[in-house]
Amino acid sequence: MIPTHHSSGVNGFLGLWTDLAGTLHKQAQATKRKCQASSEVPPAKRRNNTSSHPAKKTAAKEIQRTFKRKKAQKVFAPKKSSASATGRNPEQKPSIKTSSLFKNNPDIPELHRPVVQQVQEKVFSSDAFQDLALHPHLISTINTVLNMSSMTSVQKQSIPVLLEGRDALVRSQTGSGKTLAYCIPVVQSLQAMKTKIQRSDGPYALVLVPTRELALQSFDIVQKLLKPFTWIVPGVLMGGEKRKSEKARLRKGINILISTPGRLVDHIKSTKNIRFSRIQWLILDEADRILDLGFEKDVTVILNAVNAECQKRQNVLLSATLTQGVAWLADISLHNPVSISVVDESHGQSNPMDKAVLEVSAPQAGDELDSFAIPEGLDQHVTLIPSKLRLVSLAAFILQKCKFETDQKMIVFFSTCELVEFHYKLFLQTLLSSPGAPTAGHLPSGSARLKFLRLHGNMEQEERTAVFQEFSHSKTGVLLCTDVAARGLDLPQVTWIVQYSAPSSPAEYIHRIGRTARIGCRGSSLLILAPSEAEYVNSLASHKINVSEIKMEDILSVLTKDDCFKGRRWGHQKSRTVGPQEIRERATVLQTVFEDYVHSSERKVSWAKKALQSFIRAYATYPRELKHIFHVRSLHLGHVAKSFGLRDAPKNLSVSAVKKRRTNLKRPDLHKKTQSKHRLAEVLRSEYSSGMEASVAKVKKQNKHAEPGAGQPAARPAWAVGKK
Repeated sequence: MIPTHHSSGVNGFLGLWTDLAGTLHKQAQATKRKCQASSEVPPAKRRNNTSSHPAKKTAAKEIQRTFKRKKAQKVFAPKKSSASATGRNPEQKPSIKTSSLFKNNPDIPELHRPVVQQVQEKVFSSDAFQDLALHPHLISTINTVLNMSSMTSVQKQSIPVLLEGRDALVRSQTGSGKTLAYCIPVVQSLQAMKTKIQRSDGPYALVLVPTRELALQSFDIVQKLLKPFTWIVPGVLMGGEKRKSEKARLRKGINILISTPGRLVDHIKSTKNIRFSRIQWLILDEADRILDLGFEKDVTVILNAVNAECQKRQNVLLSATLTQGVAWLADISLHNPVSISVVDESHGQSNPMDKAVLEVSAPQAGDELDSFAIPEGLDQHVTLIPSKLRLVSLAAFILQKCKFETDQKMIVFFSTCELVEFHYKLFLQTLLSSPGAPTAGHLPSGSARLKFLRLHGNMEQEERTAVFQEFSHSKTGVLLCTDVAARGLDLPQVTWIVQYSAPSSPAEYIHRIGRTARIGCRGSSLLILAPSEAEYVNSLASHKINVSEIKMEDILSVLTKDDCFKGRRWGHQKSRTVGPQEIRERATVLQTVFEDYVHSSERKVSWAKKALQSFIRAYATYPRELKHIFHVRSLHLGHVAKSFGLRDAPKNLSVSAVKKRRTNLKRPDLHKKTQSKHRLAEVLRSEYSSGMEASVAKVKKQNKHAEPGAGQPAARPAWAVGKK
């Protein structure tokens, strides 16, 4: 209703209009009625036609402006009156600030999941380590320190072959105990040497691993196995450590050397006292990931350096997946090897122990390449969630598992370092404690079980090591990470793997979910997809990966368990039944907590925009065979922005805009090209930051003080991405 103190002005304009109309058209009766309705306005004098036109236009414009003002006041008046009636501050009402999460979303399609027979392998065997011809002290260490008595299937097949001195290509599922499969034969052979090993002799065994965390884990296992044999000294080389201290350790002597490829190449080029003349073992662990990270050139340099000083040695390649690259690497590094594949044995296929690797170097498109072994105790799930609801759904799932359930330990995978940092800081400030947040993002009960950690390649090495150790020894918690934690790491008691960013290949999917259900334990995984990405399930099915669906509503329904997410309608009453409307209101409240935090300062808005840009650029790097599923053009920028706590879609964030700006540069100089590559590498850095790459700023800083070649690995991620 229009307020009364404006009615006289409007009636005056109406009276003027009718007087003019009556005078011009000589309608006496109409003029008489209109003048009676607005008697306070005097009738206008009779004028000629030429003078009446300006007055007519002026009156019409004035009336239009008046009615526009009144209409605007009428639309917004109820919100002001309701705010004053309730006596609440409008800032305490999230729904005023937050647009609906549940409008204009794409329809969630029915997920037609083809049921496939997954490839599984038997993890444990009935054989014990006592059955092997090992040193009694070594058997005692395995039983007491590592708490293992029975061998896994891959250990049963590999250890006897390696003790015979044969080269081997070992393929087994992730989490099946491949590290011990080569560590035990190495320790057994070195302690049994007639001439007792001296520390000053240098390396007798060289182990290459793709990531820093895997290097630390392998070093820890070797150290435990060497407890009875104190004269054998292990050591580790990896990026992030001081090269001066590493040189000092190399000068004193390391007998079992574990290293990332790039760091070892750096020492080969700059450290004079590193020698390979006594090498008896060369082991490439996670060989497929070493190649995926773009270390082919580094591996070639290492092989040439070892071959120049030592021709006769035992070589071992270990991998969870068999790719063309692994076959190529086996062809150039192994000599008349034994091919060990636990998957073949579990399916009753013939697998002669003397099968030549030359047959593997030209693999056929059969089960060996197209399917992967899935741990038997692993339950796999998928959920389809519109872009607007991705953030609240992820938060609700974390709350469901790690707050309202006990003994849950979760790893969440993201595609870039920026995404990890964004969600880590956001969840810390909102899900744990946020005193200034409206409606309270503070969780009073069960929040002690909510512990967030992060791990990615842009972190300092000391912090990465501390996080790795803390999460390994913790019984609960949530680790937000990139694919730097996807390979080879044995993180105990992980119960859930969440893939917030879809993996770029089925092999990546297998390695991510392999962080749970390890060595016979049970675990679960969840893959989060947008409705436009539903076809990815068929891509997984073609590789014999079977997933079951979880509905988005079931994930969001956990918000009804906590009263801090109550909407205004439910604020003073207990809800008897949980309906869809209440779930939607509570999801909106949680989304508002996120948005209020992001929009609390310009710096945080800029930070969210950078994370969004990182997501879009990473989304554009999916391989060609998946472009029809993951394409930048299928993204709704406004909807995706909501999942970063932004209320509006930012401008100039599309990949096409970035490409357009680059094409406008006619001839950028070499320095600018290098800078753009470093920026792209930093944005897209996932597991490509795998053991030695530092951030761009750190590399620039170190280049002033470090020795030549120290900053070279930083350019590798861009090269690896380009290769894909």
